[in-house]
Amino acid sequence: MSDIEQHLKVLRLLQDNPDITQRQMALQLGISLGGLNYCLKALVQKGWVKMDNFSRNPNKLKYSYLLTPRGMKAKTVLTARFLKRKLAEYEALKTEIEALRTEVSETK
Repeated sequence: MSDIEQHLKVLRLLQDNPDITQRQMALQLGISLGGLNYCLKALVQKGWVKMDNFSRNPNKLKYSYLLTPRGMKAKTVLTARFLKRKLAEYEALKTEIEALRTEVSETK
C-alpha cells in the first residue's frame, strides 16, 4: 500500500471513528501498530490530524483523533487522486479481460 493510499485510509477511518484506538485502526487497516503510529505522526506533522488526550479519562493513553480543516481538504484531494488512479486501473483491467476473453474464444 502506498503512503498516499495509507494516509487516505487512515483519514477516512478517523473521520468516521475519531475515538478509535491505534490498535483497532491497525487491525482494520491490516498494518502493524508501528506502521500506523508512523503514519499518524506524519499526518499530525502535516497538520491534517489533531490528537487530543481525554484528560478526565482514567486511561491516560486514550486519544481522540480529529481531522483538521487542512486534513479535510487533503482527504478530498487524496480521494480524487485515488479515484483517478483506480479508474485507470479499472479501465486497463477491463481491456485485459476483454483480450483474454477473445483469446479463449479463439481457441475453442
